[in-house]
Amino acid sequence: MVKTVVGDEAQVKASEETLSASTSPAQLSASSDRALAYSLIPTPPTDSGAPACSLLRAKPAAKAASSGASSSLDFDVDWLAEHARQVSRMLLGGMTVIGIYIWASEASFKATSPAVLSQVLRAVSQVAPLYGTGVDERLLIHISYSPRRWACRICDMSSGRLRPCDFKYSKLLASLQTFRCTYNFEIRLPVVQAEPFKKVISKAISHLTKQVQNAKALIDGVLFLDGMDNTLEGPHNVEFLVPFKNNLPAEGVAGLLLFAGSVSALAYLGPKESIAEVISDLKLDIITSLRSRLDIILDEADDDSTTNNLENSLSQKATQVVFHELRAPYSFPFPRRILIPWLAGSYICDYLQQSETMEDAMERCKEVMSLEADMGNYSIVEPESASAATLGSFWDVVPGALSKAPSEPGLKEMNSGQNGSRKTHGSSFSILMAFVVLLIAVLVGCIFTLSATLKT
Repeated sequence: MVKTVVGDEAQVKASEETLSASTSPAQLSASSDRALAYSLIPTPPTDSGAPACSLLRAKPAAKAASSGASSSLDFDVDWLAEHARQVSRMLLGGMTVIGIYIWASEASFKATSPAVLSQVLRAVSQVAPLYGTGVDERLLIHISYSPRRWACRICDMSSGRLRPCDFKYSKLLASLQTFRCTYNFEIRLPVVQAEPFKKVISKAISHLTKQVQNAKALIDGVLFLDGMDNTLEGPHNVEFLVPFKNNLPAEGVAGLLLFAGSVSALAYLGPKESIAEVISDLKLDIITSLRSRLDIILDEADDDSTTNNLENSLSQKATQVVFHELRAPYSFPFPRRILIPWLAGSYICDYLQQSETMEDAMERCKEVMSLEADMGNYSIVEPESASAATLGSFWDVVPGALSKAPSEPGLKEMNSGQNGSRKTHGSSFSILMAFVVLLIAVLVGCIFTLSATLKT
């Protein structure tokens, strides 16, 4: 249960100076009974230019004066949720969206029903879930400009009840430690029937989730053990050791799907957080990164308005693969992860499709994360080369399964011809060998006969 919110002093105060009347996801990290607020990210205007949060139309003057009521807040819940989803996609391990902040007068905030506030928080929690934390709470920060003050509340998502909590300042970003890893994966999954692209890849990611969760970690070459203290500063390199598993048996399996690739992951360790927490965050970053890439492929394939026919065809081609009919390995481009400098040496991330450039990523970061500087001021890190996921041949990955494969049109006749050719070649080879042996025998006999004649 969160009792105290600790905000980065420099970033939170800077955000307060630039606020306008809008509502935004708060970028936080939940840790035991504390929530660490690294920054406040303003929600951009909607496509129509309207703010995501505004005042409801005021009542007529006579009625408003007689009732003494103030205008309540009105939220574009869908827009807020979509922004929270995109912010969450750009955050690395150890950072996540855990709530919202509201910049509004005290009177307007009090006039807004707690049920409305809970609805907004619930929408944010659905698109930016806190995987593996067991936390069912979200944070609401109210920044009042009349009078000027802060108030923090925690919302219990099961009941929708809001309760107050403390807010403190600290220097958070300066104390962050970085943990990195490159995770290479190769998954073989049984496929027994035709399934759509999303379901098959989601199944592969779910299988990979279990594999990563059970992996042992080497931190700078030292095996991580529970209770290990962090006494070293600077970036840390992590390797995950996955238990060896035998190949799945072919008996009773119609075919296997081979899903292989590589993920560059990064997580931040906040003040007073344990090594176990950052290892868990790093594992989660691997999984959420794969899920984000899958979402990007699906969004691109469903986007009929795209003007890039090449990119659209690549995404659509990948989503239209019929896995149980694959006869050769199929490789499709996976969005490539890049790291973009953000606050006080920390990074956020974005994903590039094959046809996209760094300028495309910077435009998204400016819109979603409110980055204002020009691209020339950023040193973008590319930890991944051209990224691709490979789907192995449906039959080739099963030992001996080729004989069980259903024939394609023309395949059966081709195989029969090949088999007949092999038999013909085998018979010809046997006859040739017999002839050679006979010829050698005749030559040897002639040599012996000639030798005996000369002696006589």
